Amino acid sequence: MLIPVIGLEIHLQLKTKSKMFCSCPAHDVGASPNTNVCAVCLGNPGTLPVPNEQAIRFGTMMGLALNCTIAAHSKFDRKNYFYPDLPKAYQISQFDLPIASNGYLEVEVPDAERKVVCIGITRAHLEEDAAKNVHAEDGKTYVDFNRGGTPLIEIVTEPDFTSPKETKVFLQELQRIARYLGISSADMEKGNMRCDGNISLREIDADGNVIGARFNPKTEVKNMNSFRHVERALEYEIKRQTKLWEDGTPVTVSTTRGWNDEKGVTEPQRSKEDAADYRYFPEPDIPPLNLTDLAEELRLIMPELPAARRARFVEEYGLKSPDAAQICDDPALADFTEATFSELQEWLSSQEGDLDWEAEKPKMAKLVSGWLLSKLGGLMMERSIDIRICKISPENFAEFITLIATSKLNGTAGLKVLNAMLDAGSSPTHLMEDLKLGTMEDAGILADVVDRVLEGHQEEVLRYQAGEEKLLPFFVGLVMKETQGTADPGVTRNMLLVKLKS
Repeated sequence: MLIPVIGLEIHLQLKTKSKMFCSCPAHDVGASPNTNVCAVCLGNPGTLPVPNEQAIRFGTMMGLALNCTIAAHSKFDRKNYFYPDLPKAYQISQFDLPIASNGYLEVEVPDAERKVVCIGITRAHLEEDAAKNVHAEDGKTYVDFNRGGTPLIEIVTEPDFTSPKETKVFLQELQRIARYLGISSADMEKGNMRCDGNISLREIDADGNVIGARFNPKTEVKNMNSFRHVERALEYEIKRQTKLWEDGTPVTVSTTRGWNDEKGVTEPQRSKEDAADYRYFPEPDIPPLNLTDLAEELRLIMPELPAARRARFVEEYGLKSPDAAQICDDPALADFTEATFSELQEWLSSQEGDLDWEAEKPKMAKLVSGWLLSKLGGLMMERSIDIRICKISPENFAEFITLIATSKLNGTAGLKVLNAMLDAGSSPTHLMEDLKLGTMEDAGILADVVDRVLEGHQEEVLRYQAGEEKLLPFFVGLVMKETQGTADPGVTRNMLLVKLKS
């Protein structure tokens, strides 16, 4: 039996204002080609690189988040290679003394054989990005050096993945961590997070013991620009290499292949370099780093990470795991949710009888997740906005939830109020009163509406009384329409049942 052996190399572009070793702006979006450059990042003779302190802090934070050992002694090295996107003919990177090493990250993989996987982190090191090659329609390749020198952290995993799905879930969790730390936007589609996959196959027997070599020559897969690309490319490569094994010609040389998403195949690029090809040697212009004090300082101020927050939202607020996961995907949405629950807890404690939070928690969790993710989320999507620029404050959203919970607003009217809140950013109570959308509390008025509806649909009344009980929702809908959604559906249903049987 053949099983995949997969490891990843991930580059995260760090969200610093300036480049890794100079003061040029670090991000080139919207800038004209070759304008965010200087003598240092272009490698002019006589220039000296100065490490970006913020990049070092960001790299150390990621190392801590990945449970790594932060190096007491670290240094930069020159990685030598000759490409047009590298003006110095070498890249300042880290070789044998990275800032972080020997870590791990646990991730949950839904609907998989291995529900929880622990992926070893070999190392995380800092380096500068290369420039960008632009392939023009005239057949020529141009180089834009704006990106050259942008701070990167490269994360290298152990070959602990056994399926493409595991790699996808791992990368998604890594993206969340980067965003929670505030060190990178980590958008794969924008190139803020780039991933190469190293994959080989090995034989195991029925007991899971490895037959032959533990690791076979690997194939590095590049040009994977989205989570979907990663999953599809590795799935294809598993099929390709399996066919080679079945034909008696397994991979014997490490190579690099590129993913062609249009064709759905990987294509050969070149043989794979090893460390000796790069002729690493210590960067003579940058002194070694001592990170002990920095690591201790950052350890004390590390934010709560996504996995811990998801678990706390389930435990503390009673959210279902899928809802907690969806909310915690976005730090801003998670902050909004947390503030909403805080307001709800305060409201409950102020009510007569001091309502118990633990008793009310399941009801509140269901209301918040339903109205936040489904209703409010849908309305924001229609308007092409997100929670960061939404006019609804957590205080007003919590007030809205209390109106629903106390039946002062029903679902139909609630949606109208929520729409108005998005437009005006006002208190839901005021909007409910202004729009006359509060739940109808006068039973006499409701009874008159029910009578008018039944009198106007005598044929349907006779059919119901003849046994067509499925018509009841039809009558409820007519009453709701007549009252513009202000009638309580439960009270309306009960009143209809009584009158239809009389």
